[in-house]
Amino acid sequence: MRELSVVGVRVELPTNQPIVLLREVDGERYLPIWIGAVEATAIAYEQQGVKPARPLTHDLLRDILQALKAPLHAVEIVELKESVYFADLLIGDGLRVSARPSDSIALALRVGAAIRVADEVLDEAGILIPDEQEDEVEKFREFLDQVRPEDFAG
Repeated sequence: MRELSVVGVRVELPTNQPIVLLREVDGERYLPIWIGAVEATAIAYEQQGVKPARPLTHDLLRDILQALKAPLHAVEIVELKESVYFADLLIGDGLRVSARPSDSIALALRVGAAIRVADEVLDEAGILIPDEQEDEVEKFREFLDQVRPEDFAG
């Protein structure tokens, strides 16, 4: 397993499909995952510190885990099958719950849990961004600083 950090979310053109971009903590590969608009908004809200008037679903799940004293220790992206990613939530004392990576990432950001990926998934789907494209990553980070979560609303 390799630890990942969340670079952010963006909308892929021309399809207007949101993606979350993750990066190896101790490496140079990126892992792009196409996600839904709701999950993109939830991730963007948390990254930007936006607190909605009422809890979103991921906030509710965080609160339920806290109330049950069942901490989320980590999120693991464990499989890629037919272009679909699969993740597990590692909760409490060894409980594993299958979840979509997008929901898992939104929840992990809310509780500060580690996000990890299986080596074989990163080997298959991870991408290297050549030095000449690092400007694009910087532009992406600038985009993330300016985008509003409402921009992801369908």
